[in-house]
Amino acid sequence: MCLIVFAWRPNTPVPLRLAANRDEFYSRASAPLAEWADAPGLFGGRDLEAGGTWLGITRSGRFAALTNIRDTSQPLRSRSRGELTSTFLRGDCTPQTYLQQVMEDAQQYAGFNLLLGDSRQLWHFNSQEGQPRQLNSGVYGLANASLDTPWPKLLQARDALARAIDAEDEQLLEIMADGRQPSAHLLPNTGLDEETERLLSSVFIVSPTYGTRASTLLTLHQDGSWQIRERSFGRNGVWLGEVQLCSSPL
Repeated sequence: MCLIVFAWRPNTPVPLRLAANRDEFYSRASAPLAEWADAPGLFGGRDLEAGGTWLGITRSGRFAALTNIRDTSQPLRSRSRGELTSTFLRGDCTPQTYLQQVMEDAQQYAGFNLLLGDSRQLWHFNSQEGQPRQLNSGVYGLANASLDTPWPKLLQARDALARAIDAEDEQLLEIMADGRQPSAHLLPNTGLDEETERLLSSVFIVSPTYGTRASTLLTLHQDGSWQIRERSFGRNGVWLGEVQLCSSPL
């Protein structure tokens, strides 16, 4: 998952409204949003190479989402970041307790942002910063650096969400489908060549080999019920299908 924008409003009827794009090589095998056969009550897309997920939720409303940190200087690590989300979703630790455990093992993974919560609390952890943070009310964005790092695509999507928190799903999906690229002087400098920085600079990424594989919307209600909707895409942004799931109040 490479871009997540979300509005967190605890103690309201709809504490969380989240929109996310997962960007990945098309050659990496993945399964679309579904209930996992080996973890009943867990719903999410799945990386079929390592077995984890980029975004998932449980029947009770525990959710987790992940982005990687773009850092060309970091060494390769043996463990898959997708297990960080799936382990949380399979368990029953509070977000705070789980993140204390993650802190101890964070160096076994390449850089990541982890977002964990339910209808009552929301936590963020950046592996390079090293300290869990409980989030207050607000509209936030996560790309491939720190929370709210002002990359053009993050600002674009976050500000659009702020204007449309209570909009219909279609409007939020349009925000996440924007393929416009910013001017060259606005591109972040993350150690990649300019052509690659430009490719990765749009909210929705399209190319023959790498791009946005899924756009996901998650709405979480105060009573613990939720709706999740995911669109899947193939090479060059070809639409592959859509899945919608929901849960009843607890």
